[in-house]
Amino acid sequence: MNSIEIENASVIYGTKTALKNISWSVRQGERYFILGANGAGKTTLVKMLLGYIWPRYGAKISVLGQQFGKVCLAELRKRIAWVSPFVHQLTQNPNLTACELIVSGKDAAFGVYFDEVSPEDEEKARQLLALLNADALLHQNVRTLSSGEQVKVLIARALMTDPELMILDEPTVFMDVPGREFLLKTIGRLAEDRPDLTIIFISQRIEDILPVFQHGMILKQGEIIVSGTRDEVLTEANLKRAFDMDLKLVHTQSGRYWTVIE
Repeated sequence: MNSIEIENASVIYGTKTALKNISWSVRQGERYFILGANGAGKTTLVKMLLGYIWPRYGAKISVLGQQFGKVCLAELRKRIAWVSPFVHQLTQNPNLTACELIVSGKDAAFGVYFDEVSPEDEEKARQLLALLNADALLHQNVRTLSSGEQVKVLIARALMTDPELMILDEPTVFMDVPGREFLLKTIGRLAEDRPDLTIIFISQRIEDILPVFQHGMILKQGEIIVSGTRDEVLTEANLKRAFDMDLKLVHTQSGRYWTVIE
């Protein structure tokens, strides 16, 4: 079974084509990366997958076996974990504690304040934060947390419903180096512990793409310019095409790639 099936999808804002003729599939349990510069169409693709943006007529989209146009998107979103700078705006609600924000993930709700949280939900929220070494944040106001701490709370929120599909849209963008490495290690551990969970990792940083992500693609100006296995996609020639600059790849013993500008 495929977790994602897209055929011939284009998204146009006014006169700008944000996505052009996208056809893409991801198998259940696959770990898939999407790489691209700013403005490549990465987040637009995610919003289309979640039904917040609709493609032009003629496209076909199925997520978790549910065909768009024949499914209640509000119910489908409960099966999808989404961590993104777009979702990061939730942390600016002056009233929400970390616990309340995490529990709001049960309904994939945005900006909802829970007057009461059940003891069962509070305990689950605590356990999810503990996985991220952040259970001390449970009752703190999210607006007062550091950017890295807020990302941990948002990841816990995304896991609240035991999702079948996880979309990590540049989750390390607000983090310093120690926080980033801890988060990436957590993502790697989650991939090992949940073989059934389909994980999409979106980034513009090659070094963030863990070895567990064995398939991927590069987007540029709304088009897929290359897709395939990790080794097929992450080449110096493809990176030069994606970012319009000469980049040298350094392979580390851990299996990660780092870029050097010469």
